[in-house]
Amino acid sequence: MKQKLQQMGYEVEEDKAGEKIGGTAGNLICTIKGTKGVPAVMLAAHMDTVEPGTGKKPIVDGDVIRSDGTTVLGSDDVAGIVCILESLKVIKEEAFEHGDIQVVFTIAEEGGLLGARNLDYSRIYAKYAIVLDTGGPIGTVAVKAPSHNIINATVKGLASHAGIEPENGISAIQIASTAIASMKLGRIDSETTANIGSIHGGGQTNIICDKVEIKAEARSLDNRKLDEQTAHMRECFEKAAVKFGGKVDFKADLEYSSFSIPMDAKIMSMLQRAADDTNIKLLPEETGGGSDTSIFNENGIESVNISVGMKQVHSVDENILVDDMASATEFLLSIIQNIY
Repeated sequence: MKQKLQQMGYEVEEDKAGEKIGGTAGNLICTIKGTKGVPAVMLAAHMDTVEPGTGKKPIVDGDVIRSDGTTVLGSDDVAGIVCILESLKVIKEEAFEHGDIQVVFTIAEEGGLLGARNLDYSRIYAKYAIVLDTGGPIGTVAVKAPSHNIINATVKGLASHAGIEPENGISAIQIASTAIASMKLGRIDSETTANIGSIHGGGQTNIICDKVEIKAEARSLDNRKLDEQTAHMRECFEKAAVKFGGKVDFKADLEYSSFSIPMDAKIMSMLQRAADDTNIKLLPEETGGGSDTSIFNENGIESVNISVGMKQVHSVDENILVDDMASATEFLLSIIQNIY
């Protein structure tokens, strides 16, 4: 991506985010000076993709781009990058007036928004951010997203021989399963979800398991509900531990905070004007997913996430339409022209 921007004649900086998270590459930041006296806008997408992603072989089948079925396609979020690069190409070729544009390509979004979290914000002065990292019809814009807690619980029991003296052991698996069975999980309400992602523990069948590690999450558009759901999950673990005589270490960390962009916000007015100019229907929506948009909003940059048309992401059936990317690029160019 760095070479692509440089080949277009732009100077590109790489920050130290990679070093901070133990990686080998940082976020890319490219500032393009404009001639209009309007606030700067940031265009953002992330460079990483999920697994299986090694050895991607995209196949163009008419208007559809898909993988060969052995990997993800990577339109999440390479499609966002492509739309930004194409927009910059059109801006240069047609030489139309615009304000300052800051392009940010982040690392490690899929691993927990780590690139955006460690972005060198001293180099960013954009007032608004347009993130190209969601699906749905072109014109879809995520204006509300949840707060997200990552939960790690370690259940501790007592090992003993399962055949000779099972009564002397305390099964961490039994504690964990009892706790999880009593939990409200999945769709809690219209704003709140919770999930147990992984369970690890145990070994031989003749040993009472003395330790189980659980990774889980809770999300909500309402921070009070998030706190209540997290407390409920903690209570389930603690009650089960007391019941069987074990212990639990429960830790919940805020991964990112919720954001909510009101419909009368200036950025929404600009998006509506752009949608009108391109005959695209603006479709504001709430989302249960996370993106760099949350972190940018946390850092005082009014940010929304717009669709590039990606479908069935995070699967080997991922696909995208060429026409959708073209429409997303047209919409993005119109947004840039409507910044005021």
